[in-house]
Amino acid sequence: MSNAPFRPFETHLDLDATTALVRDALAGAEDGELFIERARSEALVLDDGRVKTASYDSSEGFGLRAVRGEVAGYAHASEISEAALKRAVDTARLAIGDGGGIMAPPPAGTNRHLYTDADPIEGASFPVKLETLREIDAFTRDLDRRVVQVTATIAASLQEVSILRADGTLVSDVRPMTRVNVSVIVEENGRRESGTAGGGGRVALDGLLAPQDWQSKAREALRVALVNLEAEPAPAGVMDIVLGPGWPGILLHEAVGHGLEGDFNRKGSSAFAGLMGQQVAAKGVTVLDDGTIPDRRGSITVDDEGTPSGKNVLIEDGKLVGFMQDRQNARLMGVDPTGNGRRQSYAHIPMPRMTNTYMLGGDSDPADIVADLKDGIWAVGFGGGQVDITNGKFVFSCTEAYRVKNGKVGAPVKGATLIGDGANALNRILALGNDMELDPGMGNCGKQGQWVPVGVGQPTVMIGGLTVGGAQA
Repeated sequence: MSNAPFRPFETHLDLDATTALVRDALAGAEDGELFIERARSEALVLDDGRVKTASYDSSEGFGLRAVRGEVAGYAHASEISEAALKRAVDTARLAIGDGGGIMAPPPAGTNRHLYTDADPIEGASFPVKLETLREIDAFTRDLDRRVVQVTATIAASLQEVSILRADGTLVSDVRPMTRVNVSVIVEENGRRESGTAGGGGRVALDGLLAPQDWQSKAREALRVALVNLEAEPAPAGVMDIVLGPGWPGILLHEAVGHGLEGDFNRKGSSAFAGLMGQQVAAKGVTVLDDGTIPDRRGSITVDDEGTPSGKNVLIEDGKLVGFMQDRQNARLMGVDPTGNGRRQSYAHIPMPRMTNTYMLGGDSDPADIVADLKDGIWAVGFGGGQVDITNGKFVFSCTEAYRVKNGKVGAPVKGATLIGDGANALNRILALGNDMELDPGMGNCGKQGQWVPVGVGQPTVMIGGLTVGGAQA
């Protein structure tokens, strides 16, 4: 696939003829668009001193959507041609029939540019990437004699999209993504533990390949592994919890964020449905979804419907004030779209999705918050989790956590899981630190089989009365 700039209306399609076809597809519809995409990605993985993966993927195609009411007709193809588009027009129209809908106005334009449009895959040669992986492996092993395995990953991708509407409005975006990840396994006295660190964003690759960057990731991965090597079985029971800043915001993302997406609330399936304007969290708690932060993993100049991304307040001082919306759900709910209509690729229909979701900080010193913890867990790293959107109930596993008694940080604990529900957890927030951080750039979010890159963040937070599942009663 060519690395030249993607100009589908110069190389694949005639703009005027395509606009006419889109107009035919959307006759009688209330909304819809032609989404054209070219994407390519590269991933290199060095595992235990050997190249485990060296992959390069590329794809291109289009998706045509026609929307009326709650119904959407969608057709997609991996061939960008007038013939394929004509077939898609007939398919998309089947869902909406011969309606008399009034077409919604197009999104407002924007000249904002949140990230570079340079291809990060071309930011370093293949030999340089491979040598960097080997340097990461050697450096990490030299840090500690207990290191028995190192896995290092360099990944880069570029997504180029064009969005055409029936009135001829055309919006394009070029979206880079990079990430470097280091995982370590350590062993001592027959016990093995692991640690992982990584991150990136919509930035050039060369910065992530600089030694000062990946060395810090290697040291952090080793630190977490060595902490877990000393960990004791986690206690179990109901207790107060202190969450660290940054990545622990993944709990907020899952337990609360999905419940604030417009489609779940329009259908009444969210635990937050019908609560607009009501107190849903403790005073002082403010939650935003912000796709406008430059260079962040979850940021988008425009969403996948062409709406400029926004800095959207969802919860303000504990009150529910907004949902994340795509165009269809916003129209059905009588509100404005918020720039959260996202899709995994041209083969997927857009839906309301998060971008960078975070909680604002308070005025408490993080050290004082931990010191106020009488008997509980201080959790600073999280792994996977599960959430039920209808009631907000969640289960999350901790990758780094410590036992705290009478404000004294004790031994690290292993096997701790946090159990609760989003609404109650928000109302039980007892303290907010002044150290709000965003995660290092490693989040992916799944919804209805679609995956998109996201960001999370929060300050140090104390939550009262969460259930901890552990190894001891």
